Amino acid sequence: MQDLATKFANLTIQSDFIFKKVMSRKRICKHLLEELLQIEIADINYLEAEKTLEPEYTSRGIRLDIIVADDKNTHYNLEMQVKNNKNPDTDTYVLPKRSRYYQALLDIDLLQKGQPYDLLPPTFIIFICVFDFFEKGNYVYTFKKRCLEDLELELPDEATTMILNTKGTHGAISKDIKSFYDYVNNHIVTTDFTKQIDDEISYLKLDTKVRREFMLMEARLLDERREGEAVGIAKGKEIGLAEGEAKEKLATAKRMLSKGCYSLEVIAELTNLSLADVEKLKKEA
Repeated sequence: MQDLATKFANLTIQSDFIFKKVMSRKRICKHLLEELLQIEIADINYLEAEKTLEPEYTSRGIRLDIIVADDKNTHYNLEMQVKNNKNPDTDTYVLPKRSRYYQALLDIDLLQKGQPYDLLPPTFIIFICVFDFFEKGNYVYTFKKRCLEDLELELPDEATTMILNTKGTHGAISKDIKSFYDYVNNHIVTTDFTKQIDDEISYLKLDTKVRREFMLMEARLLDERREGEAVGIAKGKEIGLAEGEAKEKLATAKRMLSKGCYSLEVIAELTNLSLADVEKLKKEA
């Protein structure tokens, strides 16, 4: 518990837990969106913080950090990304396909059964990355669908993906967004906006209910990891025993074949090997 208390005390805006709590403060989330998109928003409504979308039991569910809608029914999904993860099996970065999947499931969730497609609201999926995914130095990378034959022709599906690069060096961003980047990177307070964020984090760390929530969440995650490890170890032992048993059957069959006094059918029956396996062993001998 002491380790968890220390971990809680050291949390920063980069932590999913703290990020969700801070962005659940309307004045902070609203100002961040206004400064980022250079628009005025009258109000925002929280659809659900850390919402889980699972369209089908066979599909992969996702847990979204923050989803809000403004007064014009534009929907925003804000995500903090600390690690630029790769799939070890394919050696490819997961962020691009992850953004595609988020958009798909968000659209499914926003459109009720039987509603026409044109009722889908405008959406912004915004990844706040503490790394430069494209290594171009941009503060912001904004993506919409465009025609390859005419790049000025945009598909008006009103779906936008923004990948923010807190390590960026150039591009047009407001003073408050730049200060937000500095705060995310180095915990530096340079504007009133980042002071509001820093004060909010300080308040959160003094709140015993928030601390208890974090500790319970971490304890649950630890239990899940341990359970997963236990299952993995048990599965490994099961596989190891099965492999050992199979090797022993093959060794016994080879010894019986070397004696030359057992029929292939008898060897198969006594070792629980198939007749085809025994015949193969005989050919290899």
